[in-house]
Amino acid sequence: MNPTLEVIHHRRSVRKYDPTPLTREEKDAILTAAMRAPTAGNMMLYSIIEVEDQSLKDKLAVSCDNQPFIASAPYVLLFAADYQRWMDLFEFSGAPQKNREAGVKTRMPEEGDLVLACCDALIAAQTAVIAAESMGIGTCYIGDILENCEIHRELFDLPRFTFPVTLLCFGRSASVREEVRLTRRYDPSYVVFQNKYRRVGCREFPEMLRSISVQTFPELSAEEGAKLFAEKMYTRKFISDFSVEMTRSVRKWIDLWLGK
Repeated sequence: MNPTLEVIHHRRSVRKYDPTPLTREEKDAILTAAMRAPTAGNMMLYSIIEVEDQSLKDKLAVSCDNQPFIASAPYVLLFAADYQRWMDLFEFSGAPQKNREAGVKTRMPEEGDLVLACCDALIAAQTAVIAAESMGIGTCYIGDILENCEIHRELFDLPRFTFPVTLLCFGRSASVREEVRLTRRYDPSYVVFQNKYRRVGCREFPEMLRSISVQTFPELSAEEGAKLFAEKMYTRKFISDFSVEMTRSVRKWIDLWLGK
């Protein structure tokens, strides 16, 4: 296995950080790598905000579903989908007005533009993660930045055509691990398909979840364990308060983007 695959294979989410700050050189290396990520049409439809203010990190630790470790992370980056920069550039160039005068229909960013920009932002974020890991710096994604639209929009002064895709915490792990254990992933047969999508059948779920259910519910059969695991995930994740709030907040972000 080559060094790059080793980094990818052994990546872990780190939530306990050594207080040693990242150097400016390390931060710049992470940012430079992120900005070398693939991007649609070389438009770089994202912006990166360095969250350096401790009071801001403290607020995020509360607004992002009460996760105190955010406040202790030595380095925090917000990756935002961003079409605002291009809309401002288009206005600067006079392109919309010239097209209207020529009788060509113009438009504002819509759902497709938002999704494309979100892809750009996430690709950049994951590239930053791999760059950090290669330097021995751990990371953790914070999807809860999608919650509390009104709070986060004000905190970061985000304009209409932006969308906070993810928050990333960076720092060296405070935990010493003698042996790195791989986190569980499903067998590729349930995830990787050839040429077209394949739904996983009910009879396959017990086997798909066997390694999880056996460890978590050793007293149950594979089928009973799979059902109980799915039930707990449904309650803890899918219908939880944070998931409901995330959906409300994302809907608000999309409405703002569309000018509703």
